[in-house]
Amino acid sequence: MAAEPTRPVKIIAAADDFGAPLKDALVAHLRSLTIEVEDLGTTSYYSAGAEVGRRVSQSSAVRGLVACGTGAGVSIFANKFPGVYAATCLIPSDAVNARSINNSNVLAVSGKYTSPEAAIEILDAWLNTPFKSACPANDGEPWPREIHTFLEQSLVEMPEIGKEGAFDTCAVCCLVKNRELNPIELIPGGSMKIVRETPTSAFVRFKAGSVEPAHHHTFGHDLVVLEGKKSVWNLTKEERYDLTVGDYLFTPPGDVHRVKYYEDTEFFIKWDGHWDMFFDEDLHTAQNAIDKDLALTNSTLS
Repeated sequence: MAAEPTRPVKIIAAADDFGAPLKDALVAHLRSLTIEVEDLGTTSYYSAGAEVGRRVSQSSAVRGLVACGTGAGVSIFANKFPGVYAATCLIPSDAVNARSINNSNVLAVSGKYTSPEAAIEILDAWLNTPFKSACPANDGEPWPREIHTFLEQSLVEMPEIGKEGAFDTCAVCCLVKNRELNPIELIPGGSMKIVRETPTSAFVRFKAGSVEPAHHHTFGHDLVVLEGKKSVWNLTKEERYDLTVGDYLFTPPGDVHRVKYYEDTEFFIKWDGHWDMFFDEDLHTAQNAIDKDLALTNSTLS
């Protein structure tokens, strides 16, 4: 596996509330350097880190930028994805070392302890340092041949760590493994596998672009997103919830809600009682309402 170029083709950025101002300053700096940036905005530190980590894990041409209060939380959750090497950097030499030694592909910064000016220096150091280059960890000298060889071999060995003898310790993951989900006839693009009855729990999967028209149930339900990205509009409460990997939502019984899936999405859901579903609108009406709300959101952000 070859090291990626010093300058990335694209950077995915996200932050929590504590890191958002610093992230915004760094995004502006990246764009001034004509580097393409996809700004995912502001959410919880664990969702921000996880979403950037997931996206970086999918492409060697993409790198990530994450920010929270300390820079540690976003780094922890970005690193949960294979092939992601997120490093929290508080000074420029941290960034140089992370790129030179670890081939870091996600930069994590601290919104509470790092000024925008200092963060730009850290970001520039991270952008401009090639893998295996001279760095402060070696007193600014080129690496000896044996260390150079070790670093090159690390690109092959690091992705293999954790694979040998790996097993699922998560009860949810064990339940769904090797189980075929059955289509949900009422909603195109959806499938479900019930894994326990009374209280009932199930895995549900929807294809990207799928829509659940406004509906309600006689039961309340809890869900956790395992993969993908979705929005839930609770029409009873006049609230919108944007959910991604790791996010939890409870919907009370009788609350009318519609759903949009932006990516292939899978979630774990639990409820008490027998499954029922009462539609309050048709698919065409739901799609028009969602398109209108998303257009309004995009115009507000721009």
